Amino acid sequence: MSLRKTLFLSATDTTIGFLSQDATRLDRVKKRPSDMPYIRVYPSLAAFKTRRRFPRRWHNRLRRSRLSSYIHPCGESFRLVQNTRHLLLLQRLGWAYSTSANLSSLPYDESYARSVADIVIEPLGSPGNPSRIFKLGMHKLRKLR
Repeated sequence: MSLRKTLFLSATDTTIGFLSQDATRLDRVKKRPSDMPYIRVYPSLAAFKTRRRFPRRWHNRLRRSRLSSYIHPCGESFRLVQNTRHLLLLQRLGWAYSTSANLSSLPYDESYARSVADIVIEPLGSPGNPSRIFKLGMHKLRKLR
């Protein structure tokens, strides 16, 4: 199986989650509709800038942000990772979709998460709070969660 199709279970920078570059695989594992978007996580601002441009006024905020996700004006959601353990995996992948390691709208179940993951990155720890989500506009920043 290629790294693009692999499903990782890992302690992310915010909580315990699934990481993969295959969104359809995440949909099947979480049993959620395919029209719901995932947050893309990137190892650096430079990696994100290869895909999208965003208003210059937000560069410093994005580079210094911790545990926060953002929604680009075009609708794509993303997070830049600062956690060194989580960063090692992302540097190898380049980017990945990230989601919590549970069935859609249900609490975390470690035995289920381990059974569906291809690779488990230890130690998992305990689930934490999800990231804050902000919507970036041309001139305003709006907090969604």
